Amino acid sequence: MAKYFGTNGIRGTFEVLTPLLALRASQAIGDYFNGGNVLVGRDCRLTSPTLHKAVLSGLESVGCSVTDLGIVTTPTAEFMVEKLHPDGLIIITASHNPPEWNALKVIDAKGVALSKERGEGIEEAIDAGVPLSSWDKAGSTTDYETATQDHLAAILSEVDVEKIKKRRLKVVLDCANGVPALLGPKLFEALGCEVILLNSEMDGHFPGRPSEPREENIQEMLRLTLDSKADFGIAWDGDGDRIVMADSKGEFIIGDRVFALCALLKLKEAPGPVVTTVATSKAVADVAQKFGQRIDYTAVGAPYLSELASKGECAIAGEEVGGVIWPEVSLAKDGFLTAAKIAEAVCGKPLSEWLAEFPFYYNVKGKVPCEPSEIEAKMDSIPIPEDAQVVRVDGVRLNFEDSWVIFRPSGTEPLIRVFAESTNEEKAKELVEKYEKLLK
Repeated sequence: MAKYFGTNGIRGTFEVLTPLLALRASQAIGDYFNGGNVLVGRDCRLTSPTLHKAVLSGLESVGCSVTDLGIVTTPTAEFMVEKLHPDGLIIITASHNPPEWNALKVIDAKGVALSKERGEGIEEAIDAGVPLSSWDKAGSTTDYETATQDHLAAILSEVDVEKIKKRRLKVVLDCANGVPALLGPKLFEALGCEVILLNSEMDGHFPGRPSEPREENIQEMLRLTLDSKADFGIAWDGDGDRIVMADSKGEFIIGDRVFALCALLKLKEAPGPVVTTVATSKAVADVAQKFGQRIDYTAVGAPYLSELASKGECAIAGEEVGGVIWPEVSLAKDGFLTAAKIAEAVCGKPLSEWLAEFPFYYNVKGKVPCEPSEIEAKMDSIPIPEDAQVVRVDGVRLNFEDSWVIFRPSGTEPLIRVFAESTNEEKAKELVEKYEKLLK
């Protein structure tokens, strides 16, 4: 069982992810990358400067040559792997977590995030310690100051900028008081849009709203999109790797449907399998089926998505929270390229009309407290209906004609998560209630 690595990186509050742990972890990561060139980027959380110093010191102490990207979004940092071809990358960010949290996300030379399984050797090295470089072989750090501009240029090359400029879209951008404020406004200004900004000042306290763009957290964006008669609204999470949206009526667009729309847009242009997690909406499978393409399921978590996307077959990859990977650009979930692609599509017809091209599903979530030692036995005891298509990638997902349910161990708590989805809201609720009872 992983001691330090979670679903995506080494994560914790400042009492857990201390500067000392960050130092030892970065030494182990530097050793994992054979003392090579390692990129480092960070977000604007209050603890990020302190952890940043520890990470630089740790990498240098094991002989790494460090390229410091400074304060950047996570998609920007991951894009720079494609551009600069380092041996690895450490991003200091806790993404959508509350302000007291932080994390070290680790990306390899292929742009693939390290899963907790791949991080086992690093964990052993953290506890055992790694040899320091000799005094005359210590590494050094070089600043790289144009990462955001480089990423912006790459995004603009992927869309029809003149088409979007001609349409003169009005958009509401909620930057979450995080690093999306570095890139989101610049992107939509470059696209010639009329921009209305929310929470656009970087502030590690996240005073405007919680960093996670759940529906209840972004009510101001939804209201402002309607009141301002904008074409759509966007809310990023704290590091910019995912988005949720509002249509012109101020209706909330959940991350599942953002990804389903992106899959639709991509498959209209190029065929290929769609990679997604087992917890993602059936709407994505419906889109893939419409274009005669298969769905490849992964376990929940960005590392598993990027691992499978790196195999070179998939047209697009993404997950239920609105994180979308465009493999032709990088293996990052990129909330900015996603936003630009959707803006381009809205030049042709309203967002609501695009969303009407695939079914709407009601999503219900539940959970069952369970001791870790009992989880596997409880899940194995559940009878499988004859009419269900079974997916055993991460827990058990049962696909039915108009619905699905999944029960899987939580990656962070002693419980089993139960998600269900259906075209009928009551049926989704019934599925969750049924499997909660069976698992108790």
